[in-house]
Amino acid sequence: MMRSAGRLMMLLLPLLTLAGCGDNGLTEVREWMDGVKKQTRVIIPKISEPKVYVPVAYSGKDQVDPFNPNKLLAALAKIRAESDNGLKPDMNRRREALEAFPLDVLKMVGIIEKPNMKNALIQVDKSIYQAKIGNYVGQNFGMITKITDTDIEIKEIVQDAAGDWTERMTKLELQEAKK
Repeated sequence: MMRSAGRLMMLLLPLLTLAGCGDNGLTEVREWMDGVKKQTRVIIPKISEPKVYVPVAYSGKDQVDPFNPNKLLAALAKIRAESDNGLKPDMNRRREALEAFPLDVLKMVGIIEKPNMKNALIQVDKSIYQAKIGNYVGQNFGMITKITDTDIEIKEIVQDAAGDWTERMTKLELQEAKK
């Protein structure tokens, strides 16, 4: 019985506390807010007058348009003419058989020596070709410059990012037979 009375007191105590909070404090706050609203003046600053727009005449309309593609092509041609090193591949010559293949599929498999001349044996797929100094190989205008017992030196002519032709040296090394 004591326990139920204790529990009842525990439930009634918060209810009695809430009942003691009346509406008196709330009405005082509302009266104070109404008084502040009546005394406060709203100040809105005036907007300044807009500036007078004065149009400016475009004086460059008789000049060449800077975004014209023809002007860009002319500027690039001028730059190429100034930086031209005279290095260009011969586009009019007849293509040789080994120029149809990229260098990474060409394999040097041996050499044939003749008096005063070495010929390299180059394998592509299952075919074997003979090549000598001055022959062209690869797809980048590569010319054979030297043949030794162990490799073939090739000078390629390639275009760089600016479109200029540059030389690049590379080698094909002898491929030993796998046993």
